[in-house]
Amino acid sequence: MSDQGPEPEIDTTVSHVARIWNYWLGGKDNYPVDREVGDQILGMLPDVARLARASRLFLNRVVWHMAAEAGIRQFIDIGTGLPTVDNTHEVAQRAAPESRIVYVDNDPLVLAHAQALLTSTPEGATAYIDADLRDPGHILEAAAGTLDFSRPIGLTLMGILEFITDDDEAYSIVRRLLDGLPSGSYFAMYDGTNVVHGEASDRIVEVWNASGNAGLVLRSPEQITRFFDGLELLEPGVVSVTRWRPEVTVGEPPEAVDAFGGLGRKP
Repeated sequence: MSDQGPEPEIDTTVSHVARIWNYWLGGKDNYPVDREVGDQILGMLPDVARLARASRLFLNRVVWHMAAEAGIRQFIDIGTGLPTVDNTHEVAQRAAPESRIVYVDNDPLVLAHAQALLTSTPEGATAYIDADLRDPGHILEAAAGTLDFSRPIGLTLMGILEFITDDDEAYSIVRRLLDGLPSGSYFAMYDGTNVVHGEASDRIVEVWNASGNAGLVLRSPEQITRFFDGLELLEPGVVSVTRWRPEVTVGEPPEAVDAFGGLGRKP
């Protein structure tokens, strides 16, 4: 199900955040202008492509933990982005076929591809809500059409809060979303930092913000940790996404990337 309206118009003359990300992930839903900006950033910091892939794997690991280990059967994925492999519903329903997932985005391009996210196991369900992160009340109200808010819910905000450049607004949005979720719910997120590559990451933000995409801001691990205030932060805390419970734990820890995140439980 989806509340999408008329088919949105896609502007292929201006680079687009979701298509650039899709390009870095090896997808095909992108255009020359996206690849141009993507290649410009890769030329400055080739590690960005690895960051994109590592961030996607982080999403997979936290969703798997919530579904397979914590028993979560309902999810809200805000800032969905373009469909790729192992979307939230695919990971969750692999662990628990009865899982129900609500995707949320307000991007015309993502909206145009929403049907690809609306597949589901017969036991579960998926839905798409066209809504803005800045309107958490609407998101929660619309999600209630698919999810049971008397039972725990897993909320994910992957690489989306960095587009809320005002810190107070960003923290307020997360608090309002979490206040609407029942006890036992989980919250997972990551955002960009400049911990690993310093000035190179700062320069990439400048290029990104000058490319016509929505402006973004980098936050420190300490600032990212504040999003989990009031929650039980699971080990290993807020770390580079490559180091959050990596699948391979023998030997040296995985090389860090400039995306830090974590997973917390609402008491």
